[in-house]
Amino acid sequence: MECHHYAGSYVASRFRYGLRDRGGTLVGVAVLSVPVRREVLTVPFPDLVLFSESLELGRFVLADAVPANGESWFLAQTFRLAARMGVRGLISFSDPVARRDATGRLVFPGHIGLIYQAANAIYAGRGTPRTLLVLPDGRVLNERALAKLRALDSGHAYVEELLQRFGALSRNGANPREWLSHALSSVGVRRLRHPGNHRYLFRLGSRTAKRRILVALPSTQYPKQVSRLDSLIAWHE
Repeated sequence: MECHHYAGSYVASRFRYGLRDRGGTLVGVAVLSVPVRREVLTVPFPDLVLFSESLELGRFVLADAVPANGESWFLAQTFRLAARMGVRGLISFSDPVARRDATGRLVFPGHIGLIYQAANAIYAGRGTPRTLLVLPDGRVLNERALAKLRALDSGHAYVEELLQRFGALSRNGANPREWLSHALSSVGVRRLRHPGNHRYLFRLGSRTAKRRILVALPSTQYPKQVSRLDSLIAWHE
């Protein structure tokens, strides 16, 4: 299901749930994962056990063939099953910033998390603003993958191979930091200043259990429209 998600990548999963149609074909995936930074969970859920009672809904994707009400049903089943495993708090993000590829074609329209709003999530504003590195096809190079390459940790070869597919020269033993800087420039990776994803929180379990879960972030009104920041995209030099 990676090809159906706008990120085009996977996450550090803890629990995985699938939705199949009557013919047995996988048409939906929900992944509860470990975020890059522990503060993503400890700030909203300070009383919950990190990476056990609190996790991120890192991926939630369904095939286009799934009816609209299938999203709400699958999300509810995911929460029910996660609660059985001891998960009490979830955070999920929606990316509201539209992105285009190097030719100007819209590859991601942005979304504000309507499915989470329909599930009565707590809206806790935006996450941390940051600068994204956007590949020529519109995908984003995530910081976890780049950190693996800089440190030559397990999995770093994926980033090297990805950049080489866009035209970067082979590293051939060169210093990974120096090679990465040159490779990003040579393949036309662009910088995008991002104002932060929308942040949604969920308390799981019975009504009584939910009331006992401390949410340490203030809630605010749901967002109503995506951001249009295409003009902030500039070529990486």
